[in-house]
Amino acid sequence: MTTTLDQGTNRVSRLGKPFRIIRANLRAYLVMNAIVYGLCLIGMGAGLLFPGLTAARNTTLRQDGTADLVGWLLGNMWLFSLGILVVNILTVGLLKILLPSTIVPFAGIAVYAYWAFNTGVTLAPVNAVAAKTMIPHSLTVLIEFQAYALLMLGAYLLGRSWLRPGSIGARNRRQGYVRGLARIGWLSLPALALFVIGAVYEAFEVIHLVPRLVAG
Repeated sequence: MTTTLDQGTNRVSRLGKPFRIIRANLRAYLVMNAIVYGLCLIGMGAGLLFPGLTAARNTTLRQDGTADLVGWLLGNMWLFSLGILVVNILTVGLLKILLPSTIVPFAGIAVYAYWAFNTGVTLAPVNAVAAKTMIPHSLTVLIEFQAYALLMLGAYLLGRSWLRPGSIGARNRRQGYVRGLARIGWLSLPALALFVIGAVYEAFEVIHLVPRLVAG
């Protein structure tokens, strides 16, 4: 009985690990949220002030095949969800945030900041259709960008423990780097859950909610 209770306690403790990391680094977490959401809002503001920026971004999406791929996936909600999930995790989470940060400290934060601004420009409600689309899509942004904020926090903690190993109780930079990677691993768990929820909801709102709002 004691062993079973201990195992259950250990599982609960592991599940709470990401939230303990967040609480221990609350200021950095809030800064990452400000970057994640703030730059997207700034990008949307820039798109509203200069509609040509949004038009140029949409043209780029059509030319690089992104719009055609989305159109092809729209016929199946679950396939569309999977496509969104893969893009969010691999293209943004891994290639733009985590991978650059494992090579150069904090590099992923800068790369993501540029992406967030451009995404805001793309999402700018420059006309009635875009404004209606953002009504349900705002929840998608809230969920998925929170996942990015968690990965950004991980990238920050990796860079800090790498450059200042003493801040995490490590003996040297190599040990600090490894411990920083471990923190990214823990923070990736809730981020993955948010990515899944966001992908399913985004597919649902794009296929079922947006057409009704636009038609109305």
